[in-house]
Amino acid sequence: MAKVKSTFYCQNCGSQYSKWQGKCSSCGEWNTIAEEIVEKPDKKDWKSPTDREAKRTAKPLKIAEIENSPQNRWNTGNNELDRVLGGGLVPGSLTLLGGEPGIGKSTLLLQISLQLNYKVLYVSGEESQQQIKMRAERINPVAANCYILTETKTQNIFRQIEAIEPEVIIIDSIQTLHSDYIESAPGSISQIRECTAELIKFAKETNTPVILIGHITKEGSIAGPKVLEHMVDTVLQFEGDRNHVYRILRAHKNRFGSTHELGIYEMQGSGLREVSNPSEILISKNDEDLSGTAISATLEGMRPLMIEIQALVSTAVYGTPQRSATGYNVKRLNMLLAVLEKRAGFRLGAKDVFLNITGGISVDDPAIDLAVIAAILSSNEDISIPKDICFAAEVGLAGEIRPVTRVEQRIIEAEKLGFASILVSKQSKIPKSNFNINIVKVAKIEDVVSHLFG
Repeated sequence: MAKVKSTFYCQNCGSQYSKWQGKCSSCGEWNTIAEEIVEKPDKKDWKSPTDREAKRTAKPLKIAEIENSPQNRWNTGNNELDRVLGGGLVPGSLTLLGGEPGIGKSTLLLQISLQLNYKVLYVSGEESQQQIKMRAERINPVAANCYILTETKTQNIFRQIEAIEPEVIIIDSIQTLHSDYIESAPGSISQIRECTAELIKFAKETNTPVILIGHITKEGSIAGPKVLEHMVDTVLQFEGDRNHVYRILRAHKNRFGSTHELGIYEMQGSGLREVSNPSEILISKNDEDLSGTAISATLEGMRPLMIEIQALVSTAVYGTPQRSATGYNVKRLNMLLAVLEKRAGFRLGAKDVFLNITGGISVDDPAIDLAVIAAILSSNEDISIPKDICFAAEVGLAGEIRPVTRVEQRIIEAEKLGFASILVSKQSKIPKSNFNINIVKVAKIEDVVSHLFG
C-alpha cells in the first residue's frame, strides 16, 4: 500500500510546515499555507525498464583529470534570444521563461519552434491543437519539424517523447503539468517541484534541451517555489507593457553565459520581430526642440544603447513636492536632486520632478546620471538641449563628474548614430582614435551648465 503523507506548503514562497498556521514565517504572508496530500508510490523512471541503461557509480576525480568537453550550442534562428542565452541553446539544459499574461511568451516559443531545424515537440496544457495551429499559420505557415501535443500528465508526455524522439521540448506551461506520483492539484508547490525534477532528469540523461514557460505572481516573480529557479539552468524574464509594441527579454540567471544581455522585440500581427538596432526605437523622432529631454549612452551587457530621458519640473501645487520616476531608481533621483541643490545652487526643493525613460525599459547604469541632471535642468530653465548632444558620465555626491566603464564603446555608438558631441568625465581615459565626434570633457556640474546653457 502506498504511503500517504499530508504536508502544508506556503503557496507564495514554497516553505513547508508540519501543521497549518496563519502566517508564513519565511515570507510573512497571511493565509497562504495550504494542505497538500502527497502520495509516494514506487517511482518509475521515465524510461521503460527494458530500455534503462546500467548506471555507473560516480567517482571523484582530480580537477586536472577531468576532460574538457566544449558545449556545442544550437542556433535557434532568433538572434535576440541567442544573445540572451549566451550564444544559443545548450544540449541538456533546462530554461525557464516567465512574464506577464499576454506578453508574448507562447508566441515567442512557438515562433522559435517553427524556425528551428531540429525536431521540436511543443507541449501545451492551456490551448488546443487547433488554437495553436491558427496562431502558427499566422506566424509561419510552413514548418515540417514541429509536433504539437496537448497533454498535462507527465507520464503520457514521456510516452510520446519515446515515440517521436524530439530534439527540443517546449512546455507551455509548467503550472499546468501534473504527475501521478503526487496527489495534489496542478500548479501546487509539490506538483511543480515534482514535474520539474522529472523534466530535469530527462534533459540531463538524454542531452535534450527543455524550455519551460512559467506563470508569474502579482509582484512579478515567477509563481511556484523559489527552488524552481534554483533547479533550472537559465531563467529568462519577458518584460514590457501589453499596451506598447516593444518587449524586452532579460536573463536573471544563466549557468552558460552572462546575465547582463538584453533582447528587444516588436510585437506585430505576424509575431515578434527582432529589433537589431534598439537605439532607433528608444529615441523619439520628434523634430521640434523640446525642453526636458536628454540622450544618454548606456550599456546593457556588451550592447551599447542610446536612450532618451525625459524630465518635467514644475511648481508643487499641494505643498509637498512629488518625486516620480519610470524606469529609473527614485532614490538615485532624490540623490541627484540633492546634489543639484547643495553643489550647484538650483532650488528644486519646492518643485515636483517627474522622470521617464522612453521605450518602457528600466536602466540602472550610473552612466546616465549626467543625462538625468541635464534633462532636469533643461526642464527647470525651459531651455532645450541640442539634439546632436549626448551624455555618458556618473555624478558624485560632491558634484564632480566621474568616469564610467567602456566609454570608448559608448562614443562609437554615439558617432554611428550621427551625434555631433558627447559629454564625458575629464578623468575618462580615451584611447587616441580618429573619432568624428566632438568629445567634451567636463569636471563638475558647473561646467555642464555653462556648456549647455551658457
